Amino acid sequence: MHLGKDSALIVRSREPFNGGPPLSRLAEQFLTPVPLFFVRNHGSVPVINPATYRLRVGGLVKTPLELSLEEIRALPQSTIVAALQCAGNRRSELMAVAPIHGEIPWGAEAAGNARWTGVALREILTAAGVHASAQHVAFTGQDEVERDGTRFGFGGSIPIHKALGSEVLLATEMNGDPLLPVHGFPVRAIVPGYIGARSVKWVGEITVQEEHSSNHFQAHAYKIFPPEVRAENADWTRGLMLGELPVNAVICNPHDGATVPADIADIMVRGYALTGGGRRVERVDLSVDRGASWHTADLSAEEPPWAWRLFSRRFSFSPGRQELIARAWDSAASTQPEDARTLWNFKGYMNNAWHRVRFEVAG
Repeated sequence: MHLGKDSALIVRSREPFNGGPPLSRLAEQFLTPVPLFFVRNHGSVPVINPATYRLRVGGLVKTPLELSLEEIRALPQSTIVAALQCAGNRRSELMAVAPIHGEIPWGAEAAGNARWTGVALREILTAAGVHASAQHVAFTGQDEVERDGTRFGFGGSIPIHKALGSEVLLATEMNGDPLLPVHGFPVRAIVPGYIGARSVKWVGEITVQEEHSSNHFQAHAYKIFPPEVRAENADWTRGLMLGELPVNAVICNPHDGATVPADIADIMVRGYALTGGGRRVERVDLSVDRGASWHTADLSAEEPPWAWRLFSRRFSFSPGRQELIARAWDSAASTQPEDARTLWNFKGYMNNAWHRVRFEVAG
């Protein structure tokens, strides 16, 4: 299958396909081009015939629905700009603290910002009629994943109050074009402000229910544990389910390990910052002296609350080894912890420690 992705992508696995762009490309544009947008899959990309596709809506609803792709596209359409970020973004930094087994060693490339078009989920839930006892809305994809000898579609759920927000979409377009198969064609959920795993691709079923999704990827996989817990002694019923994203800032230029010629040591530092829960990124600080002092970066224009913000600031560096640090602040006055060691967990999730880039200015 032709994936429609840029050849520059850093491929983390071929099957299932997982990869993201070089960081130097990621902060070039406010909207991430589709060929450069990161991909996170747990199974093979399904081949779905749009003519026979059906979305089934059931559970705690008054009128179960079955909608064709044409019927979904005929409903009132909404467009939002929203960033997605994998819960494992920046895992490689946690792997440098202590080993993490069986997980993709993502750098900071598992994030992207796009314009999504589709029908607001609440339009469909309103048409179906939600019972008062409903607490969660679960999505199940039409892909096929195997765990412990059982095959099933990737899934997850969100609280009913989030599902009824105008920002949650069943998207059919990305940056003005129909979704690529690798990004969820024909229909995917977009749940802004939450970990990417809740934006389920290839959605075939929506179930309104009292409890969280029992799907493996909600009830088991996407949970976070204290640093002292390991997979072999984890009580999976006690892990914290992941939901809203924390505030995060990432330096994209210069990249870690770069060598910069002395004659261009006047460097425009660039990166992205995002946060969850409908909060806004309000400030990004940069340090060139290991946190002893900070300089406020310039931010891109005030953006919708679900979008990321790009930041930049020019610095002059002397020859030798250099370190840049970034931290962001959001509208709740939340910021990032200093040290990744305090965030280590055996799944490598939710790393939002200060982002550090070390590079060399040639003498």
